[in-house]
Amino acid sequence: MDEGLKLTSEIVNMVEDEVSSDVKVILAPPFVHLSQVKNLIKGSSKLFLSAQNCSQHNGGGVTGEISTAMLKSTGVQYVIIGHSERREYFNETNEQLAQKVDAALANGLTPIFCCGEPLEIREAGTYIDYVQNQLKESLFHLPNEAFKNIVIAYEPIWAIGTGKTASSDQAQEMHAAIRTFLVAKYGDVAKDTSLLYGGSCKPSNAKELFACNDVDGGLIGGASLKSRDFTDIVKSF
Repeated sequence: MDEGLKLTSEIVNMVEDEVSSDVKVILAPPFVHLSQVKNLIKGSSKLFLSAQNCSQHNGGGVTGEISTAMLKSTGVQYVIIGHSERREYFNETNEQLAQKVDAALANGLTPIFCCGEPLEIREAGTYIDYVQNQLKESLFHLPNEAFKNIVIAYEPIWAIGTGKTASSDQAQEMHAAIRTFLVAKYGDVAKDTSLLYGGSCKPSNAKELFACNDVDGGLIGGASLKSRDFTDIVKSF
């Protein structure tokens, strides 16, 4: 507990001192830290709070689940939905993720919806179709007015925690494909959708990745565990 809050405090101080005011930084700590992190970022115009997951249920007998209503009551503004680890280890389906998206929107939270392909799909060359299907099955039931509140995070699963990183060309290719696919469904609304890249982003490659036309930011994993590295990534944008 103390270690997590110490890290957050370092990040908060660095961001406030070093990051320009037009960059939005969203922190997604474990559930047990949410209330305390909310207090640490209170009054900041740069820092916002996200949960790492939520339940698709907002009531009933679901002991141990964290509903979006609960998250909202703690001051959370965003929630990550469909992270690759949730899909892989907890077998979350596109249908379940659609329900989580609906639950988040119903309680005024902004979903950060994750999509991405494993190595075998990348090597088979069907990765664009694979990701498009994830988006279609989990998001395309939304009307335009609701879709305006969605953030998309592309995670090449083969580049998470492996030390491998998608090249800037690979990242841009997928982000452009996602943007085109969303615009075909939602028109001008999707032109303003934030597309984040998540996959071994670090200080040494962040600037090149963020320079891509359709990469609007990053979903940072391992590098966020070092306050200096995380802040330097943010400053690369």
